[in-house]
Amino acid sequence: MKMHIAGLVSVLSLVACGGPAEEPQELKSARDAYTQASTGAGQQYAAPAVIEAKTALDEADATFKDKGPDAIETKDSAYVATRKAQLAEAKGRTTKAEKDLVEGKAARDAARDSELAATKGKLAQTEAEKAAAEKKNAQAMADLKAIKDAAVKNESRGMVITLSGGVLFKTGESKLTTGALIDLNKVADALTSSAPDQAIVVEGHTDNQGVAGKNQTLSQERAQSVVDYLLTRGVAKDRITAKGIGQDRPISDNKTTEARNPLPGPLEAGCELRSTARVFVAEVHVGGLGVRLADAPDPAVERGVVVSIAPQPDVR
Repeated sequence: MKMHIAGLVSVLSLVACGGPAEEPQELKSARDAYTQASTGAGQQYAAPAVIEAKTALDEADATFKDKGPDAIETKDSAYVATRKAQLAEAKGRTTKAEKDLVEGKAARDAARDSELAATKGKLAQTEAEKAAAEKKNAQAMADLKAIKDAAVKNESRGMVITLSGGVLFKTGESKLTTGALIDLNKVADALTSSAPDQAIVVEGHTDNQGVAGKNQTLSQERAQSVVDYLLTRGVAKDRITAKGIGQDRPISDNKTTEARNPLPGPLEAGCELRSTARVFVAEVHVGGLGVRLADAPDPAVERGVVVSIAPQPDVR
């Protein structure tokens, strides 16, 4: 009898000294869910929910130790801890997404505002440049109008300046007179300030008196004389050329007194211009000289300023 009791005590002792019970799968899942929540977006964006999930996990641990792995209370508390951890992680992700959305909108708004400000700045700069150009053009117009013996007018597509033919050249010659330089200086200043990028063609014109071939040669030489002088006054070489027109393309007809004499003052004798169809964008005539923005029936003349030497009223 004593031996039987001793064996029973020995068996009970072995059971009592066995290892701790293994956690149920529900508790392991709760612990994994909490780890995910506490190390992800939940920790930064849903801290209160993460703390609540930790409290639920601690309660599930306590229930497991008190009730054992198979108790319904253990499994229920582990399930609650899992759900709270998952909720904390979901709240963290949602809050982060909302924050990113707000920050993204703010960044887009800032970029849009910056672009709008840049556009307004460019527009203001363009307007300022336009105003400056208009002021410069107005000053150039005033300077040209101040030239003695000059007639200045605005046409639909440009400005026309006409000077007396006798100012630039002596009869039958292509050398510029000393008096011509003063007026040409003012014209050159106006060209370089108000039309610095336009192409310039200096065209020489004559009346129809004398031999046509000689008139052609004279008009070319006079045009070249003007080009050479304008180059010394700062007009770029790559934007100016000389072209002799001779008597074939008069700058006006001779149907009226005004057409025969576009300058202020009395009509000078001996000037005869034949009427020929001709379209100009703009002319600036300087002493027998004209600056034109050429229209194209003439494909050789690109759109730009054309300086046209008008016929001098020579009497042959």
